[in-house]
This record gives sequence, structure tokens and C-alpha cells, in this order.
Amino acid sequence: MHLKYQTGFGNEFATEAVEGALPIGRNSPQKAPLGLYAEQFSGTAFTVPRAQNRRTWKYRIRPSVLHKPFVPYSEVHGEAKAALFRSTPFDEVVTTPNQLRWDPIPLPTEPTDFVDGITTIAGNGDLFGQAGIGVHIYAFNKSMDDRYFYNADGEMLIVPEMAALTIRTELGVLEVTPGDIAVIPRGLRFAVEIAQENHPADERSAPLLRKEGSLAARGYICENYGSHFRLPELGPIGANCLANARDFETPVAWFEDKEGECEIVAKFGGQLWSCTSGHSPLDVVAWHGNNVPYRYDLRRFNTIGSISYDHPDPSIFTVLTSPSGEPGVANCDFAIFPDRWLVGEDTFRPPWYHRNTMSEYMGLVYGQYDAKEEGFVAGGGSLHNQMSAHGPDLDAFEKASNADLKPQKLEGTMAFMFESRYIIRPTRFAMETSKLQHEYSEVWQGLKKNFHK
Repeated sequence: MHLKYQTGFGNEFATEAVEGALPIGRNSPQKAPLGLYAEQFSGTAFTVPRAQNRRTWKYRIRPSVLHKPFVPYSEVHGEAKAALFRSTPFDEVVTTPNQLRWDPIPLPTEPTDFVDGITTIAGNGDLFGQAGIGVHIYAFNKSMDDRYFYNADGEMLIVPEMAALTIRTELGVLEVTPGDIAVIPRGLRFAVEIAQENHPADERSAPLLRKEGSLAARGYICENYGSHFRLPELGPIGANCLANARDFETPVAWFEDKEGECEIVAKFGGQLWSCTSGHSPLDVVAWHGNNVPYRYDLRRFNTIGSISYDHPDPSIFTVLTSPSGEPGVANCDFAIFPDRWLVGEDTFRPPWYHRNTMSEYMGLVYGQYDAKEEGFVAGGGSLHNQMSAHGPDLDAFEKASNADLKPQKLEGTMAFMFESRYIIRPTRFAMETSKLQHEYSEVWQGLKKNFHK
């Protein structure tokens, strides 16, 4: 599939898959062109100020209301398949202040698609109050056949770690590889396939995993219940750097005119629901607006750092932010730690030891994270909660303390962080899985007293 994209972040796009499908000068004419139905897809309240307002007008073959009633997902597929994809309240187990780290979740051995392959690791806030996040891992080996999904609870930031994905949405098709991210707006219907070929942006991207002739995919999801992800303000940095708006890509119009029974799975109010429809819901022939899916190549991030001594705060690595009601304090920041030069004089170059009012879930897409050279692996994760101390392990401390401080380039690495103002609460699964590293705290126990008078 040869795909085209439109560039920019927050733009008002206009695109049609069939010439003449977009009405000119009117959003909802008495009769839409080509016998289509006009439908508005609102991502914010109608009265939100223009600069923050998100909405898209779709011109589709059938209106999206045309489906049978929803029933609980467990009634159709069983409780087991609905059990691991969870939402607030995250109160299954008491939340510990201890530092936590996990090995990668294993890939499924039975045919499993994207929806059934999502396992919730942690979360916070209240989706009914539209605050907080859910942290999930997906692991699947089967494309979504005649199944479609939408999430009414929050937008989904998808971070592939293993295998390229093809994400077919109502507004077009995204291809994302390890090293890219995709963001799917709240409520947009989509289906996820494992790409038949990997399309890595460079040779460092994680490879496809072939298992008995089939493909398997794995990665991370941040489910954002709060305000939309947006680009952070740059302040004294100026007009450029970090993630530049022109590097974000939104698909052009594309549609399925497909008859036959299909299933639509919805996540609504923290629960999964299922209904059937007699046609594909991806039948939008043309659209215009700014409530759109998009992808971004993380390797295009223009990293900022010190060229004298010491560290700027790690907020300089923020790609996207979901603001809270308090200025400067995020519902969620999405930050990355990519390839970069380290040149600071008389500086301990890895991240310093710290305790933070923000809570941090970290994952690794590929390579090695400089503060945890062992034990923190691609597909795994760590959680350092509000005011829980963390920082480099013993080996990283000793190495960095005694290194010859010549300019050094970190290469072949891509770690990321979902950071939130709210305590991130692990699920029962996360605390009871065999992939939890119970000896994680041992990485710091060898740090010795060096004080001398």
C-alpha cells in the first residue's frame, strides 16, 4: 500500500479520496456530494476557544450510527478476554512506594489481535473526570479481520517496540515502525494489522519477529483521559527545536466500501463493549478538520542539551504534553531519550539521582538506556512513583564517575517516559506477574559511602 501524508500539527486539513466528495463552502449541505452523509466528529466541546477546538467533518457512505446495539464484550468473547484491558479506578491492589521494573511481556501463543492483546500495567486519575492516564502493553500476532475498535475514554498514544503496524482509520491509513509513534483521537474507529513487511526508518529499528511463519508485534500505549496531547511551549528556546510541527504526518482520505457483518469493539466507561454492523465503519470518502490521527518519527526530534556543564532539566526531552488545570504541571508528558551528544565539562553525564513530584513510567524501544545498562530491556518497563528515589545503578555510577570526559555520542538508543502529576498505580496483573523483577532494588545496594574529610 503506497500511502500519502499531510504534514503539520494541529492543522486544518482537507482531503478527498474521490474527486468532488468534499462540499465547497458548506459543512452540511442539504444533499452532500456523491450521495454521502455529512457527520461531525467533535474532539472538544463546541464552545472551546478556537485555538484549542478540535473537530472534523466527515463525508461517509453510511452514518456511523448504523449498527446494532452494544452488549458487554464478555458476553460475546468471555470474561478472560475482557479482563486484562482495564481502566480507572486503579485500586485492585495497594500502591507501593517501591521502585518497580518488569521484563517484557511474552508474545501470545494463540491467535490474538490488537484488542485482545492489550494488557494494562498501571494508571491513575479518573476517566469519568477526564484526568489521568492508563499505561498498557500490547502483544499480538493476528491482524484485525472484520473487527474495528474505538476508545471513548481517551486518546491513544501508541509506541511500537517490535514490528511495524498498519493502522487503518476512518480518516486514512498510518504505518508506524519501532521508532515512530501514532496518536489516535478519542472515539475514532480503527483496525490494526501487522505490516507484511517491516519499514524501519534505519537499521536500528527493532526487527520483525517471525514465529512459525507468522508475525508478532509488541509495544506500549498511553491512554490519555485528560486534555489532548499538544506540542509543549518552547519559552526561551525560541521558535524551533524539540518536536517541530512540520514533522508530524496525518493521512489523506482513504475508505473501505465493504459489505458484510463486522464487529465494532468500544471501550466506554472503562469497560469493553461489542456490536455488529453490516458494513465497514471505515467508509469516510472525504473529510476536513483538525481532530485527526497522526504519526511522528521520534528520530526527527531536535534534542537540546548543555554545551558547558551540568544538565538542563529532563523536560527538554518532551515531545508531547497533556496539560492539567495547573499551569506548568502536566496530566501527562511524553518524553524520549534518543541519540544525542554528551559534552558537559566536569559533569556526571547520566541522569542524576532524584526524587520527583511527578510519577514516571519508562519503556525502551531499542538499544541501551545509559542509566540502566543491564536489566532494563526493550519491551520491558519501570515505574518510579511520586517522591520514590531513583537514578543510575551502581555500574552506571562507577562508569560515569570515572570516565574520561571527552565528547561522547549516545547512539542506537530510544527510551521514553510517560510522566504524570498523579501517582501511577500498578494493576494486580503487574504486581503478580512473573515478569516483575523482585530484586530490582539490588541495583543500588552496592553504592558505598565515599565521604571523606
